[in-house]
Amino acid sequence: MSSNKPQLFLLHFAGGNVYSYGFLNPFLPSDIEFIPLELPGRGRRFGEDLLRDKKAAVLDYVKQIRKRRNGQPFVVAGHSMGGFLGFEVALMLEDIEDAPNKLVVTGNAGPNIHRAYKRFDMEHEDFMQALKKIGGTPPEVLENEELLSMYVPILRADFEVVEKTYLAQSRKLKKVPIEAIMGTNEERADRIDNWQNHTELSFTGQLWSGNHFFIHHHARKIATTLTDAILQKAKIE
Repeated sequence: MSSNKPQLFLLHFAGGNVYSYGFLNPFLPSDIEFIPLELPGRGRRFGEDLLRDKKAAVLDYVKQIRKRRNGQPFVVAGHSMGGFLGFEVALMLEDIEDAPNKLVVTGNAGPNIHRAYKRFDMEHEDFMQALKKIGGTPPEVLENEELLSMYVPILRADFEVVEKTYLAQSRKLKKVPIEAIMGTNEERADRIDNWQNHTELSFTGQLWSGNHFFIHHHARKIATTLTDAILQKAKIE
């Protein structure tokens, strides 16, 4: 059962799970409800079938959020795939009159930037090279065939969610400002301002030092950013 605190809903990156944001928890104040979510097929939901469809993934996240909502101000935040899905989740929450007071996205340059490659459909060796290029996967996983056999299907399913069908997103958020942060060494970091095209309210974009998984090197700073986003509306009200 949810508390009566402002809420932070966190959407994981490809291959992630409910534990992926544990590194932030020590830096978040106790007066915020920390709610990491996860898609089926991993973590606490390992026994469920993986999703390979964007709409199904968005609906799953919205269902989880609606189940936990307590009427307090809240933020939706996501890294990489989590940011991509977070935008769609925020649109849907707007539609049902329960919009977050901010969408915070990291490691993602936003909708309508077409990727020619499809990692989910790559041959194994090419897939592994792409995985190493992205970073973020522990060496003990990359070097362990048994762990890889469990992890790769999850990653392929997640990549399929975001890569299988490219659809231009013409809708904008009407009630939700966007804050985007990317690593200076990330692919498409120079396109971060693309997020400005997807909200009618304010946009803030920042580049912090690091690669795609720069978030792990800026835990305290990210926690502060999320805390400010959540409590801003609470203070006004």
